[in-house]
Amino acid sequence: MNRRQLEKLGIPQPCLKTAVQAARDLAASGLRRHAIRQRMQQIAASPALFAGDPVLDSLARKLREHADKQPQEAMSFARWGSRIDDAALQQMQQACGLPGVTAAAIMPDAHVGYGLPIGGVLAMDNVVIPYAVGVDIACRMKLSVLDLPVDSLQNRLDGYRAALENGTRFGVGSVHSPPQDHPVLDADWTITRVTRQNRDKARRQLGTSGSGNHFVEFGTITLQQRLPEWNLEPGTYVALLSHSGSRGPGAAVCSTYSRIARQRLPRKWQHADRLAWLDLDSHEGQEYWAAMNLMGDFAAACHDVIHRLVTRLLGAQVIADVENHHNFAWKETHGGRDVIVHRKGATPAGSGVLGMIPGSMADPAFVVRGRGQPDSLCSAAHGAGRVMSRRKAKATWSFSAVRTELARRGIHVLSAGSDEVPGVYKDIIQVMAEQADLVEPVARFDPRIVKMC
Repeated sequence: MNRRQLEKLGIPQPCLKTAVQAARDLAASGLRRHAIRQRMQQIAASPALFAGDPVLDSLARKLREHADKQPQEAMSFARWGSRIDDAALQQMQQACGLPGVTAAAIMPDAHVGYGLPIGGVLAMDNVVIPYAVGVDIACRMKLSVLDLPVDSLQNRLDGYRAALENGTRFGVGSVHSPPQDHPVLDADWTITRVTRQNRDKARRQLGTSGSGNHFVEFGTITLQQRLPEWNLEPGTYVALLSHSGSRGPGAAVCSTYSRIARQRLPRKWQHADRLAWLDLDSHEGQEYWAAMNLMGDFAAACHDVIHRLVTRLLGAQVIADVENHHNFAWKETHGGRDVIVHRKGATPAGSGVLGMIPGSMADPAFVVRGRGQPDSLCSAAHGAGRVMSRRKAKATWSFSAVRTELARRGIHVLSAGSDEVPGVYKDIIQVMAEQADLVEPVARFDPRIVKMC
């Protein structure tokens, strides 16, 4: 086939020389003319499908390099919230300039992250960005309403404390001894090398929480209305709330595939290496997607085990619950287009969908119902959002003083650090007010007994 014929099939001019040689190689392999023509149409449309092909890999790389060099106009993003620092907005703007972005939004709790800001929502065309999912893949919330009287939080305070102290484990590398069990360990952990290598770690860390802003706490939840999903009358109940993710295995998955993505990043985008992407038609993209979803199941299992152990020690039964991821990527349809929606520190808020948005150790959390706002890609904030770095917080706040003050307010903090005191967060009431068009609060949780790392 000559250059003119190949150009009509969609091969761009800078790639024609490589395409002519590829067509000759296909002919030498015994492929007939109509089959060569069909193959060239296919690679012009989807070069990623031919990555690693013994004959067409060079042409596939050339086509993708050409596409990456085409000028990309940074699209605008929808914004909620008045207290978002300039650095987070700049990160969002940079992400919107990536090739393949179809829509984006930033939530009112947003602050600086790695690559994509925490509170950033990014829709992409058939690619996934490991760091736009996050290091703590599938970090999530889970709330369980319990069958205990509210006054037991005071009358049985020592029992509640003991249930948290003995039923949970916190910190980098924390494990349960003996290890806990859950059906997630029977899943196929051989889907990728990194998941296979981390299965034993997952078994040891199952049912534990990390450091940072992860917590398990008791409190009261107040229902102002009857929810169709819960067979509960309006009123106040005891509840258990947890926040954590996929632990060491999730971090290993992120580290492995973000490194692969950076190695394949075109030179033009080296300045944005934290936003390096994987094509979902590639082998590595498919591996990451499978591993990410397994980490989602593992994170959910960790919450299951935490709630199982703590409620068992307390002698309580779960009578209603709600949970959701907020560091994940989903295949969704928006504006009539199938896209990959990254929610990094953002809560899914599709129409009618229940979710959980926490505040701080001193402030309320809310069960919310999504309103399905299309401009936010059906998303909402995942919490209050930080206003102070951990280093500055440790230099500013005395945890013991804050702990004493919270005790006066009836909030008992069993363990935590000065980098997680209420003053390092935005006002959750203001954050909720600024996203009133994204979610409807349907219940309020107030913390009473808090455990962190």
